[in-house]
Amino acid sequence: MRRTSVTPLERIRELQLILSKNKEAHYQENSNVSSLQTVYSSEGSYGRERNVSAGELPPCAATSEPPWSQPYFLWSRSYQDRTTAKAAFAMVSRFPVCLLISLPVLLVEGSLSSATPPPNPPPPPVDDPTWALGLRLYQALRSDSSSVNTLFSPLLVASSLGALGAGAAGTTGSQFQDLLKNPSSSKASAQTGELLSTALKSFIEANATAFHMHTSSAVFSKQAPPVSQAFVKDNKAKFRLQHQPLGKGGSKADLKQLHDWAKDSLGGLEAAPLEAELQVNTGALILANALCFKGLWEREFSDDSVDRRTFLGKKYTKVLMMYRAGLYRHYEDIENMVQVLEAPLWGGKASVVFLLPFHVENLARLDKLLTLELLSKWLGKTNTTSVAISLPRANISSKLSLQKQLLALGLTDAWDQKVADFSGVSGGSKGKLHLSGVLHWASLELAPQAGKEEADLEEENIEKPKMFYADHPFIIFVRDNTTGALLLMGALDHAEGEALHDEL
Repeated sequence: MRRTSVTPLERIRELQLILSKNKEAHYQENSNVSSLQTVYSSEGSYGRERNVSAGELPPCAATSEPPWSQPYFLWSRSYQDRTTAKAAFAMVSRFPVCLLISLPVLLVEGSLSSATPPPNPPPPPVDDPTWALGLRLYQALRSDSSSVNTLFSPLLVASSLGALGAGAAGTTGSQFQDLLKNPSSSKASAQTGELLSTALKSFIEANATAFHMHTSSAVFSKQAPPVSQAFVKDNKAKFRLQHQPLGKGGSKADLKQLHDWAKDSLGGLEAAPLEAELQVNTGALILANALCFKGLWEREFSDDSVDRRTFLGKKYTKVLMMYRAGLYRHYEDIENMVQVLEAPLWGGKASVVFLLPFHVENLARLDKLLTLELLSKWLGKTNTTSVAISLPRANISSKLSLQKQLLALGLTDAWDQKVADFSGVSGGSKGKLHLSGVLHWASLELAPQAGKEEADLEEENIEKPKMFYADHPFIIFVRDNTTGALLLMGALDHAEGEALHDEL
């Protein structure tokens, strides 16, 4: 439970933190800062020069952390801490000598007693089909330089493709199996189907507790042979895949029906319109997925710790940044210059994972760097530590047509009406059904809210937090902590807000 009063031991911890800051600030204040230096402004701007006079410290001077990670609310308190140092010394002198002598022991004991054993980690990405397909699709999408704010659900895409592939035969069926096969795993396709079904069930059960989610998957058919009711019933139970016949109208009517379905599946959120060039011919099958997601943090970002800052993306924009200091799983890969942060959602059933480059840069380098092995290594090396987090309040929305990317990944026969074999979908007839589109709508909201029962959590012991200042592009994942499945994967290249000027 949260504490309502401050104990003497807690007061000593506060004083020790003030004294530590004062000592460091005193050292920095007496260093040579009179020359012309390249510093970062409080906005996080990269590579600006300013004249630092003898009495003016740069925003990052009072800490040893990288300057691009210094939010205003942290460094602006250094002067206040220095001016209260004498009062802190006076207060310490009034404590009994025996208590001061035992201070180090008490602090160690307090730190140990407040620690909670970490939960069992989820399976690593290297063993999961959603991570394998998700990473391949992500890199195929990001190879297009015009791709901005990419977002999709590997779990929904893999599940719907797996369901349709179960109704395919011959080389068409083999290509579906190869697409969903994890090169690092020896699990059979039947096991893959069970894994996907279990992961979907796990996410549905966590809805309204760890997050708010609206989602739907469907296969649309256009004047096709009757779809097998056994196929519909089996895949609705396993993968929540529904069958929706398209009307007899023309292309405009088909596009409107698909758009209306997407809007309804997103919980009423306006869906991005479809391109008019989408062709829906007789016998066409269209896979569609839609997901609207808002995570509920295990611990809330404070309402009074939100201010407007600059997000240094493809366009520089003014956005609301939210802050929180707490205990999080964190890892820094010095060689690859990336921070890894895992932020739990309420109840520990799911987590949001951020990959943030050390410096302000676009994500091209990091996109190419990603492999299943490297992601497994990063997540395996995260440790629970004190972290001061700064995140933009942002919405990432995306509408994707995945035909080009799936063709590049080897799914070729399914699109050709002459060779596609979906006899398991139609109950035996071959040669009429073919895949015409794989559409995906997704939306993710980053907001400060936590779950309803946050007040029941134990108080955190935060000491010398590391900085995670996400004022520039980053990659984001949402994964299930029970099965390890990847629900969402995407990138924030641009945050909506008042535009300043183009940079990246």
